[in-house]
Amino acid sequence: MSKQDLLLEIGLEEMPARFMHESMVQLGEKLGNWLTERNIAHGEVKLFNTPRRLAVLVKDVAEKQADIKEEAKGPAKKIALDSDGNWTKAAIGFSKGQGAGVEDLYIKDVKGTEYVFVQKFQAGQDTKTLLPEIEGLITSLHFPKNMRWGNEDLRYIRPIKWIVALFGQDVIPFSITNVQSGHMTKGHRFLGHEVSIEAPSAYEEKLKEQHVIADPDIRKSMIQHQLESIAAEKNWNIPVDEDLLNEVNHLVEYPTALYGSFEPEFLSIPEEVLVTTMKEHQRYFPVKDQNGDLLPYFVTVRNGNSHAIENVARGNEKVLRARLSDASFFYKEDQKLNINENVKKLENIVFHEELGSLADKVRRVTTIAEKLADQLKADEETKKLITRAAEISKFDLVTHMIYEFPELQGIMGEKYARMLGEEEAVAIAVNEHYMPRAAGGETPSTFTGAVVALADKLDTITSFFSIGVIPTGSQDPYGLRRQASGIVSILLDQNWGISFEQLLTFVKTDKNSELLDFFTQRLKYVMNAEQIRHDVIDAVLDSSELEPYSALHKAHVLEKKLGAPGFKETAEALGRVISISKKGEHGNIQPGLFENEQEAKLYDAYKEAKRDLHDSFNKKDYEAALTALAALKEPIEEYFNHTMVHADNETLKANRLAQMINLADEIKSFANMNALIVK
Repeated sequence: MSKQDLLLEIGLEEMPARFMHESMVQLGEKLGNWLTERNIAHGEVKLFNTPRRLAVLVKDVAEKQADIKEEAKGPAKKIALDSDGNWTKAAIGFSKGQGAGVEDLYIKDVKGTEYVFVQKFQAGQDTKTLLPEIEGLITSLHFPKNMRWGNEDLRYIRPIKWIVALFGQDVIPFSITNVQSGHMTKGHRFLGHEVSIEAPSAYEEKLKEQHVIADPDIRKSMIQHQLESIAAEKNWNIPVDEDLLNEVNHLVEYPTALYGSFEPEFLSIPEEVLVTTMKEHQRYFPVKDQNGDLLPYFVTVRNGNSHAIENVARGNEKVLRARLSDASFFYKEDQKLNINENVKKLENIVFHEELGSLADKVRRVTTIAEKLADQLKADEETKKLITRAAEISKFDLVTHMIYEFPELQGIMGEKYARMLGEEEAVAIAVNEHYMPRAAGGETPSTFTGAVVALADKLDTITSFFSIGVIPTGSQDPYGLRRQASGIVSILLDQNWGISFEQLLTFVKTDKNSELLDFFTQRLKYVMNAEQIRHDVIDAVLDSSELEPYSALHKAHVLEKKLGAPGFKETAEALGRVISISKKGEHGNIQPGLFENEQEAKLYDAYKEAKRDLHDSFNKKDYEAALTALAALKEPIEEYFNHTMVHADNETLKANRLAQMINLADEIKSFANMNALIVK
């Protein structure tokens, strides 16, 4: 079968860098899926992007759909044929529905029953007649943010300026927002010009001639190589932040790295401020010496060639100098501040219109932190540190530096608190109470910082739940899922045996069930990230007192035991107790009502298991806890071999159910064994 290459390029006004990779992947997936769904064979799918284009090149696309030959099954023979052997209306209707006649029908046996079948054939269409459908594929792309332009109804990431759509050398005809597809693309905005793409295979090279590197991986490699060359030439260390590298890569079509300098006196500003100014505000790479100390230089990447590169460097230096001058001024001004005065200013800053000021939030956080400190049996000196850290945790939000550099909240707070004479543990906690700052980020390293961080996140989540602001679907404007994941991470890293139920006793809320489910889902997310089996997760999360550290470690212990000899029988015995316990009510076990020795032996085993479980949980020895439960297998099996739980005598029945329920409670304190899939 003949094959042609397929090229699709959407030319746009400059797109935001942060959306480009996902948009490129989405376009490639949609086109690949479209070809597969239409039974059109194809080869490699190659993706391209620059700030002004999204493109896909598909190699070796078949010029015709593959023919479809399949066997269609119809009604049973006894329904398809009447008593005289003539085709019934059911058979005639089936054949017509398959585009065939009754003469095409035949009968086959399927597992002892005869059915009517027909061979169904559908000839493949020419690919070029189907390709105009990709107009809908283009307009169906979805983006985090869209815009409209002119009088057009289409909402898109940016206005569409041109479209290249080629199958071999032929243009695929369609138009979107009055832009007609064709073979003309545009080169670099300043170094290139419009150029014709005569064949898809020439796309990448044609653009390169126009100073456009369409392959993002090649652009990225060029930037890395250029950074390495500058570092080697100058004996510098240029730390390459992957997120910054990816962003810079998606800001340029033809990358050329260059370096500049700034006045050494600016190095007196805290390094975090300098690095944030360069990376976050200017998209520059900071420069360090071989000892890791910051140098008064920066490296940036130009969207263009090396022509007049010295002028470009001077322009970047001028912009950076202005920003660093502002930062220097703010830093000096902030050193005049008084922490307690800053805390008072929080009264005038709204946290949320329904939740009061930032000062109100700080007071709530302080109360929660003090309750946590008591729960964790902190000594009096530590409690004082926790209270002070909570009270001043937000003071840096009213400084000049944070107003200009909000990314540095907490970081500058730590520096200012230390500078102004606060205890070291308090200063560190002011920074750490924001941790983890992102999913999977670093958690607080100090006890004081961890307590205040937990209190702050707990207040944020419960406060927003109290006013009905609860994450749904992809909507989570206040990052409550991230805050809840932070709580789980802190509890795990600090090895604090605090359950979600206990956490909610430290706040005032009428949303207990919703909050417990919310926290449980975050713990489940953490367990999934550790690739724990879904049935194991369900088993350990089925607990009335869910405590993250123990749940996670119980899950790991269960996973190790699942394949062990005899564990299937153990799980079944324990699960049988849980199942039958659902049919009764809690009550005290009365040994005087036992009728056989198996009841007494199980009661003794229950008391021993309860004692061993309590001891194992206190020591956080979950393997020992599971061993204690495994010891119940034999007495449980013997019990059921000799005892009818649902006895005719109601008194005996109630006592036996009480024994099952109390035993089930101990089993479920580890996990719900009925949730496990054990083979």
